Amino acid sequence: MPTEFISVTFPNASTELAPIPGAPVDPEFLEKYARALDDNDYNYTLIPYGSSSFDPFTLGATVAAVTKKLKVIIALRPNTMYPTVAAKQLATLDQLSGGRVVVHFIAGGDDVEQAREGDFLSKDERYARQEEYIKILRKAWASSDPIHWEGKYYTFKDFRNNVRPINGTIPVSVGGSSPEAYRIGGALADIFGLWGEPLKETKEQIDRIYAAADAAGRAPNDRPKIWVTFRPIVAETEELAWAKAHRTLDLLKSNRAGAPIYPNSDKGPQNVGSQRLLEIAKKGEVHDRALWYPTVTATGARGASTALVGSPQTLIDSILDYVDLGCELISIRGYINYHDALDYGRYIIPGVRKALKERAKGAETNGEEVNGERPPKRARALREE
Repeated sequence: MPTEFISVTFPNASTELAPIPGAPVDPEFLEKYARALDDNDYNYTLIPYGSSSFDPFTLGATVAAVTKKLKVIIALRPNTMYPTVAAKQLATLDQLSGGRVVVHFIAGGDDVEQAREGDFLSKDERYARQEEYIKILRKAWASSDPIHWEGKYYTFKDFRNNVRPINGTIPVSVGGSSPEAYRIGGALADIFGLWGEPLKETKEQIDRIYAAADAAGRAPNDRPKIWVTFRPIVAETEELAWAKAHRTLDLLKSNRAGAPIYPNSDKGPQNVGSQRLLEIAKKGEVHDRALWYPTVTATGARGASTALVGSPQTLIDSILDYVDLGCELISIRGYINYHDALDYGRYIIPGVRKALKERAKGAETNGEEVNGERPPKRARALREE
């Protein structure tokens, strides 16, 4: 399968390095940013969700309207929308966009954040609800026949959905690092999202996701695609890239000076993914080729926070290491949002694709399998370690 690239949509010019408190949606910026992703051959953009953030469906519809190829990933928390409503809204957007919609589920990793919108379920219950929710969506998209559902979290009778996705269904993405996330994602997801961990730890997570898929009876070619996320910091040379990285770190720290990272807890993050990142950060600042962790500790691992630092070639080689592990979707989001997206589109994305094309050509010449089951050299080496 081809390697694909994901960005994140931003509604205005505010960034972590230069925040604009209370900034409204800037339609001109939103359109400019979306067109830049489309023009630079990104495959997807994630429309994130937060209790105080803008509505992903509205932003997603705007992005879809001003782009031609870019797929829109709508982040959705099950507590915010009844599943029958979500099935119709997602399918409507899918039809409007010509089949360019993906839904990414967020079970909810923070009790305080969930409570802000009336969700008081425990973490295990949130995952169980998410599992039920995904099953309902699949059923609602599969047929316009009446649906009756009686579950632990949802009950309805005689629901008929005449709003069907263009391709018969909509890809479902989940993420997480807990056993329940692996189980549900392995069984039900088309895509499984991971934050940027070192190669060894990433491989361990992929193995657990695949084991869950196998346990659910999925064939090897039907396992979830793996999505891994980084915050690249790139410059012309290694020296310039590291200087830029340290300037970025200084700004991240100064913007948070005096403010607790977790104001509602003295125990740190509740979600396992953030806990894992912080534990890895204790083992050292740089992992593998260029994976940099001080940005994790500076932000408390709130969301995607692991950086890749280096020249374009170093970042290309680093991303290829993850491709060799089996990561088919690479999310690259910077700290200077618009300009970083342009730089990645000029120097990183074409470089990765060129290298993969050359590999495929070389493998073909040597009579090796190109898209068969034989894993790439780096992946085989890691499996043998």
